[in-house]
Amino acid sequence: MTLKVLAIGDIGNIIHTISKYTKAEIHIINFFKDGAGTYTYEKDVETFSNYKISDHVRRINEIADDYDVCLTMGTGERIAYLSDLNYTTFYVGRDIDAPRFIKNSKEEWFNEPLHQLNFLERWFYKKTFDNAICHLAYTWVYEHLKKYTNSGIKMDMVPVNPDIFKPDLEPLKFKKDKFTFFSPQRMGKPKGTDLIWKALQLCKSDFEIIQVEWFDVSTNEELEIKEELIKTKPKQIRFVPMIKREDMARYYNYADAILGNMRIGTYALIELEGILCRKPVLQFTNKKMKIHTNGNEIESPMLPTSNEPKSIAEIIDKIVLDEKFRDELFEKEYKFAKEISDPIKVAKWWDEFFEDIHKKYPKIRRKSSSLRIRLRLLLILVGNRIYIKKIKKMFT
Repeated sequence: MTLKVLAIGDIGNIIHTISKYTKAEIHIINFFKDGAGTYTYEKDVETFSNYKISDHVRRINEIADDYDVCLTMGTGERIAYLSDLNYTTFYVGRDIDAPRFIKNSKEEWFNEPLHQLNFLERWFYKKTFDNAICHLAYTWVYEHLKKYTNSGIKMDMVPVNPDIFKPDLEPLKFKKDKFTFFSPQRMGKPKGTDLIWKALQLCKSDFEIIQVEWFDVSTNEELEIKEELIKTKPKQIRFVPMIKREDMARYYNYADAILGNMRIGTYALIELEGILCRKPVLQFTNKKMKIHTNGNEIESPMLPTSNEPKSIAEIIDKIVLDEKFRDELFEKEYKFAKEISDPIKVAKWWDEFFEDIHKKYPKIRRKSSSLRIRLRLLLILVGNRIYIKKIKKMFT
């Protein structure tokens, strides 16, 4: 029997990549996006046509009975809850390090809350969390998940699509006069952009960084940080507009090295994508974060192992000036990336997971009473109305 999986939400196209290699058939419904989000989505997946929760629930209820297992990412969790499904939640960032069910939740490097929800909304989101049949989280995110459940599962493997990220695609044809880094990540504190800016003031070598011009802008504090980063932009930084996902590999292949995250302490997609395009990557590695694959603990070779600006500056200068060091670092990183991001290995893990979930929960529906289901939807609608009224009062 081939399992059919309904995936609601797909952050970073992770589920889309997995779906190309799993035995299970995965159908993805992603959320409507505009702005920067339009550059990062895969085009061959179904997308909700608007932001209306009631329309999302209606669409899921139209098709849910055709599937065996439900997997959610981001706000897909609330749609599965309102649709009365047995669902697994998969966390990769802000959805659990600053969860909506915690009052004034914020990330550790910010002063301003990411979410300022009323008690009804927080109660609703706690229900969506508690009603999940299983919780999964990536390496650094798992440390946050552990605060709220003792039964979470840690997932360290991150699939990279080898059809898109490969070294034989034609690089950009821009003229290159000096050593060039590429940095496609959003700018803001979670990525360590403030630390990179300070480090660049200390660098002694000559190089350029092609930085995609997009920022974290979810709060007023982040907007202020954006303005400060623009105002204090180091001389080595050259901004470029947003890049379509299918063109990313051409930028990786053009660059001499990739500049990654300098705050969270572990790898994400862009670091692994860069390595698979055969480029050395700089990314802060927190040695306290343990990484496991196939039951074995492995160590990330990515550098630096301190995110002090002085340490970042030293490793940047070394990778620019020392070709032997650069090549040796890449070989270690490439071996690591092949182990941690092989989509066939990752898909095998997910297939086993889906089979295990289906054995425990053979039906995708919970079979709650219709009254209970209606009350859930009413609760979030009332909570949102209270929140909107509060916002209006602030501006009148």
